[in-house]
Amino acid sequence: MDRRRKTPSVPQISHTAHARPPISTIIICGPQVYLIAATLMRFLILSDIHANATALDAALVAAEDRWERILCLGDIVDYGPDPNEVTDRVKALAPVIIRGNHDKAVAGLTDLEGFNPVAQIAAQWTREQLRPDNVDYIAQLPAGPVSSDGLTLVHGAYQDEDEYVFVPGQAMGGLLESPSDVTFFGHTHHQGGFSYRAGHIGVIQLRPEPGPKFAALRLEAGTRYLLNPGSIGQPRDGDPRAAFAIADLDHQVIEFWRVPYDIGAVQDRMYKAGLPPPLIDRLAAGR
Repeated sequence: MDRRRKTPSVPQISHTAHARPPISTIIICGPQVYLIAATLMRFLILSDIHANATALDAALVAAEDRWERILCLGDIVDYGPDPNEVTDRVKALAPVIIRGNHDKAVAGLTDLEGFNPVAQIAAQWTREQLRPDNVDYIAQLPAGPVSSDGLTLVHGAYQDEDEYVFVPGQAMGGLLESPSDVTFFGHTHHQGGFSYRAGHIGVIQLRPEPGPKFAALRLEAGTRYLLNPGSIGQPRDGDPRAAFAIADLDHQVIEFWRVPYDIGAVQDRMYKAGLPPPLIDRLAAGR
């Protein structure tokens, strides 16, 4: 695949989805010309897809030719109408992946007592819809933390995959205990995160412009980061667009993306499936 690209200019708030940069360098040495292939690495970070195939497809189209490897932070199923379709897509992408709390519940690794009544109904429906091979795939997903290529993945908090991280105090474990300077987490469905440097915790809030756009964060030397790419299938930070991130470690830039998708089509499928109305309504609100 041709992965031509250029170094992002940062600070830069937004870009269109389909700019493609160069991948190689030409060196001229006397009469000889050498084509040196680039060894740059970009990671597509997905989280909380929640069985929303339309949102996942829109994200993959927007990110096309912009990544070399996929990392997934869990909760690929539950809530949405497409558990088998999404699980099949994720398997085909062959990501480095960890499980989420909904993955565990749907696979029968935990009971549903900790879920609210709406979530219990959705989880039970998802259990009934999933093919056995997809249940087996979900059941074998590992717990975080998992480290790969200089990044660490967790679903919730660093020490507890089921714990939410909304405020700086909850982020301290991931910021201080992770073996990586950059750790990605999910679970909250809120895009953004936290930074730590010399005893100070910062809150990172980026808002990409309307459309398929991203906001860029430049990583600073000596700073540790706990970053949430947001939710593909059910954002809850007030922006209903599908959310994901692209980590360009060669250029020390994290792109926080938002991509619109056909929410109405997903809501129609949820309605026909008999999923709870609150789950249907919240897609349009992004909350």
